[in-house]
Amino acid sequence: MNNEDMLARLVAQSASDGGDLVTLRAIVEEASELGAQRMLEHVGLDDLSAAEDLSELRELLKAWRVAKASAQRAVVTWILRGALALLLLGLAVRLGLTELLR
Repeated sequence: MNNEDMLARLVAQSASDGGDLVTLRAIVEEASELGAQRMLEHVGLDDLSAAEDLSELRELLKAWRVAKASAQRAVVTWILRGALALLLLGLAVRLGLTELLR
């Protein structure tokens, strides 16, 4: 018996018996399991290699996060270096050190 049949039987039992708490909980559990199974089928993760696929996706996401953090650090470093260079250039102009270049 599959999940859909079980869910149909539970709903029929609930309709005939008045729906006690145990039956309602069983309906929710079966409906949840059926929904999760349909979702996995929808996204293509219902086969035997799904666990390996998810593991690879996690590794890829981790690598993406590391690369993104590294790129952000590089951008901040370049901005700071540029700001310091401009500051030094401003100090050189202010102190009249540009005359030494002539």
